[in-house]
Amino acid sequence: MNDLQIDDIKTDENAAMVLLVDDQAMIGEAVRRGLSNEENIDFHFCSDPHQAIAQAVRIKPTVILQDLVMPGLDGLSLVREYRNHPATKDIPIIVLSTKEDPLIKSAAFSAGANDYLVKLPDTIELVARIRYHSRSYMTLLQRDAAYRALRVSQQQLLDTNLVLQRLMNSDGLTGLSNRRHFDEYLELEWRRSLRDQSQLSLLMIDVDYFKSYNDSFGHVEGDEALRKVATAIRDASARPSDLPARYGGEEFVLVLPNTSPGGARLVAEKLRQTVVSLKIPHNTPAEGASLTISIGLATMVPQSGSDCRLLISAADRGLYLAKNNGRNQVGIE
Repeated sequence: MNDLQIDDIKTDENAAMVLLVDDQAMIGEAVRRGLSNEENIDFHFCSDPHQAIAQAVRIKPTVILQDLVMPGLDGLSLVREYRNHPATKDIPIIVLSTKEDPLIKSAAFSAGANDYLVKLPDTIELVARIRYHSRSYMTLLQRDAAYRALRVSQQQLLDTNLVLQRLMNSDGLTGLSNRRHFDEYLELEWRRSLRDQSQLSLLMIDVDYFKSYNDSFGHVEGDEALRKVATAIRDASARPSDLPARYGGEEFVLVLPNTSPGGARLVAEKLRQTVVSLKIPHNTPAEGASLTISIGLATMVPQSGSDCRLLISAADRGLYLAKNNGRNQVGIE
């Protein structure tokens, strides 16, 4: 499609930009005079067929009048060149011939011409055909421009919806998935594991002595500590199918599809050690301590009629064991 933009398209449906390509200046002058009294028709003349494409690209005609017989270049070859050039491939072409010959006319249409006139045509007929083809071309440009604008709008709407979807699924503080998204995802993976009879693991993660942390350092520092822990949990999610989420308050979860108890234990221990290595200062259980996490781990192969809440309950019991056994450890029921 010609690179003419929608703002450049004339609003007057009878307006036209004409480029005549003919090696005879006499023909050019005759056509110029015939069009000179016509409103909204701009006329350009090119006597060198080798410059025709460049001039067409520059002036963006809505109609090209093309002579068929010129020294050094066959007019039909030039028609094919227009059709092969991205900036001129759709511009209407009216070929001008010295005679009414069915074979020549057929060859012109086969090459890509839109119309055929014997020169010099009657001015009334020439003007009518120029306006007809120009109007059709501008309608095509406007339609394509409207389609492009529609596609842009649709893409913008899609992008906006994706952003909204991410916001709906995300926890505002940590950027991890929120509880609602976790519930939906766990249900989805539970059904997948039931179908495939594969193992599904879940880590339930709790920040140790977090109430005491907030009381000692304030909620601003508490939020920052949660963000650091969330980053560690996100980094522990090695596969696209792993889902880290904020379960609520200082509790997090990590869904590990198709993961054995041993594999889940490795992930949990690595995560626990990562949080220890952050060396986030804490004064509980003793002065000079660092913030730690406790993790409950559960793995199941879903059975028909079972519910994913069984996995949550099992991981929660594992977390209870980790807490009761002294915290900063992984508990497995």
